[in-house]
Amino acid sequence: MASDIAIERAEPTVETAGAGAGATFESRRRSLPFIGSRLGRLIVLLNLVGLLILIGGSLALNEFRRGLIDTRKDSLTVQGQLIANVIAEMATQGEPSPALEPGKALLAFQKSFVPKGQRARLFDRDANLLADSYLVSDAVEVSSLPPARNRTAPPPKPQDPEKAEKRLREAHERLNHEIEIARTGQVVQEVRTNELGEQVVSVAVPVARVRGVVGVLVLEAGDLEKLIAAQRRALAPFILVALATTIVSSLLLHVFVVRPIQRLSDSADLVRLQRARAMSLPDLQARNDELGDLARSLETMTDTLSNRMDAIERFAADVSHEIKNPLTSVRSAVETLELVKDEAAKARLLALLKQDVRRMDRLITDISNFSRLDAELSRDAPRRIDIARLLEEIGQTYDLPQQGQVAVRFEDDARESLAVLGREGPLGQVFRNLIDNARSFSAPGDEVTVRLERGSDAARPVLVTVDDNGPGVPPENLETIFERFYTSRPKGSAFGANSGLGLSIARQIVLAHGGRIWAQNRVAADGSVIGARFLVALPEAPE
Repeated sequence: MASDIAIERAEPTVETAGAGAGATFESRRRSLPFIGSRLGRLIVLLNLVGLLILIGGSLALNEFRRGLIDTRKDSLTVQGQLIANVIAEMATQGEPSPALEPGKALLAFQKSFVPKGQRARLFDRDANLLADSYLVSDAVEVSSLPPARNRTAPPPKPQDPEKAEKRLREAHERLNHEIEIARTGQVVQEVRTNELGEQVVSVAVPVARVRGVVGVLVLEAGDLEKLIAAQRRALAPFILVALATTIVSSLLLHVFVVRPIQRLSDSADLVRLQRARAMSLPDLQARNDELGDLARSLETMTDTLSNRMDAIERFAADVSHEIKNPLTSVRSAVETLELVKDEAAKARLLALLKQDVRRMDRLITDISNFSRLDAELSRDAPRRIDIARLLEEIGQTYDLPQQGQVAVRFEDDARESLAVLGREGPLGQVFRNLIDNARSFSAPGDEVTVRLERGSDAARPVLVTVDDNGPGVPPENLETIFERFYTSRPKGSAFGANSGLGLSIARQIVLAHGGRIWAQNRVAADGSVIGARFLVALPEAPE
């Protein structure tokens, strides 16, 4: 028995060149979501680091600032309660309705210690101001003079009196609001703006004797701006670290993303300008990320284009050779026809001319079909095809009632619905080419059997076989019969009736659908060849 030979490829084609590697890269890219992208993770991580540093630093410093302000409020409250108790003991009189004596209250207020940077004011029960630590201590508001102005510089804009008056009015309203609440016996803690437009921590403490409120002590600490300035200074390291992180991440993205893309672009331009056949960037292809996939895909693409150009060159050479043969025969016959006087010889020459013309017509038709095959395969979108229905429809076209014609019989041994994902037109051409080839080797009145079954190949379980009862295929030609323009016909067959492209076209279509096609001889029990068998295995379409 002749050994079975699987014909995967005889020459590079667009569908076969780089199909394995390119399909692997494409499937991996499609299967990976965004979170599985190495470059995606890198870009997101580098951008988030600086943002997280700023957020973390801001949250930490906000908590720190809030804690300082709360601590300041508590310390002012304790201090104010101590001073209020001293004033209540020393400067109140009257039972059972005590009242605050202004003179003694001023004396007790003067003896109270008010730290620098703080302001204390004492009000009676009617919210009249009795004492102010700024006035008692003769404190003077001091601020640094602005830098000397250049003579050519425009003068500074004067302060808007309306805004100043509005700020002063709002400050008095907030202060009176605190005093009103404190007169009810409650301690008021707030952060507000004073008359100078500065933010201060203010505490209003009631001065109470027994259960009666005789006055209100208001303490203000104006060092809140210093706390805010210190907070800003503390935030500076976080800002610097975030800035450095952003710069480093930008440089990393430039090194790992931008520069490789520029190299790929330059390499592609080099291929275009120098008319090179392929591009190669080994260091980028070794990367296990999307840019590595892109570099490998571009190399595979250029290799595929190079293989396509080589195939086109070989195809053009083969076509030229095949067409020259009948043209040479026609030219010789025409030149000889003018010299021949015998009518019988002229008839033989005319018959030869007609045969060569038919041969060229068949050859040009098959060449045209072969050259359009790539475009047809890329034009139609794959769809689910019921193979049994397709084979039945093809078999009906060979239902010939004439006596002596080769019949075609279809057998469905799958006993289940088998479907493939592909293009119905090209697949139908495959089976028609195989049936026509089998019929051409069959004797008149013989039968060609087309059988559908589930094969043992898990990757390509849809198996179609085409059997004939002809002389079979020489074992050494089981592979070469799929090459372009190869013909091997038994004696007595019409010369030029076949172009040698039918099986090559079938192979190219099958490979484009992810299948395989091969040939083997059918043998009897005694080992003699009883015919040829062509097998097509295709992947099953998913549900």
